[in-house]
Amino acid sequence: MFSYIRQIWHTRDLRRRIVMTIVLLILYRVIAHLPVPGTDPFALSQFLNSRTSGGLIGVFAALTGGAVDNFSIVMLGLSPYINASIIMQLCTVIFPKLEAISKEGQQGQQQINRYTRWLSLPLAFVQSYGFLILLSRGGISLVETAFPNVLLPMFFVTAGSVFLMWLGELITEKGIGNGISLLIFAGIVSNIPAQVSAMILTGQSQQGAFVVFAMVALATLIAVVLFTDAHRLIPITYANQGAGRGVQGGIPIRINQAGMIPIIFAVSLITMPAILAQFLQTAPRFQGLVSVINTYFNAQNPGWAYIILYFLLVLAFTYFYVSVTFKPKEVAETIQKRGGFIPGLRPGQQTAAMLEKTSNRLNLWGGSFLGLVAIIPLIFTKFSTLNANDLLISGSGLIIVVGVVMELIRQVNAQMLAHDYDKLV
Repeated sequence: MFSYIRQIWHTRDLRRRIVMTIVLLILYRVIAHLPVPGTDPFALSQFLNSRTSGGLIGVFAALTGGAVDNFSIVMLGLSPYINASIIMQLCTVIFPKLEAISKEGQQGQQQINRYTRWLSLPLAFVQSYGFLILLSRGGISLVETAFPNVLLPMFFVTAGSVFLMWLGELITEKGIGNGISLLIFAGIVSNIPAQVSAMILTGQSQQGAFVVFAMVALATLIAVVLFTDAHRLIPITYANQGAGRGVQGGIPIRINQAGMIPIIFAVSLITMPAILAQFLQTAPRFQGLVSVINTYFNAQNPGWAYIILYFLLVLAFTYFYVSVTFKPKEVAETIQKRGGFIPGLRPGQQTAAMLEKTSNRLNLWGGSFLGLVAIIPLIFTKFSTLNANDLLISGSGLIIVVGVVMELIRQVNAQMLAHDYDKLV
C-alpha cells in the first residue's frame, strides 16, 4: 500500500494532477458555504428543522454536501448539468443529426458537450426559480419570490450552478478523473462527519440503530463493489486471414449497464408528488390529496407504497435506458464487419437476437440489484428509530461513491502505466 502511494507521489505529472484536484475540491467546499445574499439565517434554520419539509429537501441536499443547509449559491449542485446530459443522450438517439454528430469521434463528442453546457444554463435558471418557490412554500419567507425581486437570487443560484459545471470540467482537464463525478462524491462524503457527530450527540436512543445501519451499509458496500465490476463475457471468434485457428476475443456486457441513471430518473419521478403537495398545501380544496401524498409518499417517513414504487421505477428505467443506449443490431453489424462471429450463431440477425436476450436478462438482475440498494436504507427506517435524514449514506449515494472510487483507481493506474511507458520509450 505504502509503496503504491510512494510510486504515485514520485510520478510528477500524476502528482501535479492530484494536487490540482485537491485544491479545486477545497474551493468547491468553500463555495458551498457562501449563502445567497439577502437570506434570513434564522428563517432558514427554522425551515430546515421543520419535519414537514426535511425529507423532501433531504433528497435534494444529499448530493450537495450541505449547500442547501447553507442556502448556498451552489444549492442546485450539478443537477442542471446532469439533467442536460441525460436529455442530450436521449436526443442523440431520437434525432438522426445529433446521432451523426456523436459518431464523429472526439470532435463530435466535444460538440455534444458544448450543446450540453448551453442547455444547462436555461435549465439552471428554471430550476432555481422552482427550488426557491419550493423552499418558500414551507410557511417561512426565506427570500422574496415575487417578480422582479426573485430575479436576483435566481441569478446567484444559476451562476453558482454554472460555476460548479465549469469547476467540474476544469478538474477533468487539469486534474484526474471525471470532475463532475468527483464533485458529487465530495458532496456526499462531506456530509458523513456531520451526521456521525450529530448521532453521537443525540444520546443512546438512536446510536444502536445507527451502528446497525453502519454495518448494513458496509455489507451493502461490499456487494456494490462486486456488482459494479460484474459482467458476462460473450465469446467472439475473429476469422484468421492465414492458416491456423481464428483469433479469440470477447464482448463484456456489464450487469449494471445503466449506472446511476435509473436511480436519478426514479428519484425525479418519486419526488414529484411531494413537490406537488408543497405547492397545493395552501389550497383548501386539495387538502385531501395533500394528506394522502404526505401519508404514503413522504420521503422522510416513506410508506410501503413509496418504497415499492421506487423499486419498480428503478427497474423500469433500467430497461428503458439500456434499450436507448445499447443497440444489439449495431453491435452485431460491427462484429460481422470485423470478420467475427459468436461460436454456434450466425452473424447478423441471429447474433443481434442473442445479444438482446442476454442484455434483457442482465437488466433484470442489474435493475433489481439497483432497486434493492436504493430501497434498503428506506426499509431500515421502517424498523428502526432513524428517519431518512439520519442515515449515514443513501443507497444511491453508495453506488456513486463506489463507482467514483473505482473509476479514480483506474485513472491513476492508467496515468502510472503511461508514465512508465514514456520512460521506456
